[in-house]
Amino acid sequence: MIVILFRFLVVIAMIVLIYTAYKYIVNPKRKLEVAQEKGEFFFLDYNDNIKKNFFITYKGFLFEGEKYLGTTEDSFEVINIVMHTRNPEQLKGFERKDLYFLEEEILIRYPHAEIEWKYPINKLHLK
Repeated sequence: MIVILFRFLVVIAMIVLIYTAYKYIVNPKRKLEVAQEKGEFFFLDYNDNIKKNFFITYKGFLFEGEKYLGTTEDSFEVINIVMHTRNPEQLKGFERKDLYFLEEEILIRYPHAEIEWKYPINKLHLK
């Protein structure tokens, strides 16, 4: 009887372990971190929740975008996005063409949005 109970608990523990590993692997924030480490482009956004900011990683740089809802002629849409980075001192090597690429990717997802960049990126954009 005890052997059967022990085997049952081992099977339950294995199922919990496999489920936890699966949730870790498919976690979007982990995918964002991996893409940042590899220097790849990744866009993490929760389209269904306007209150959650989106994150972009590109060439190892991490950017955060704050979405603001407003009205267009026909509907309520995201009309303003404020972009910033938490570590502006790490932007060495970031170029204007990279900035334009990010703006294009944002406008694909939010075509009615006006993008505003915070310091110091706005200085690169204005030149």
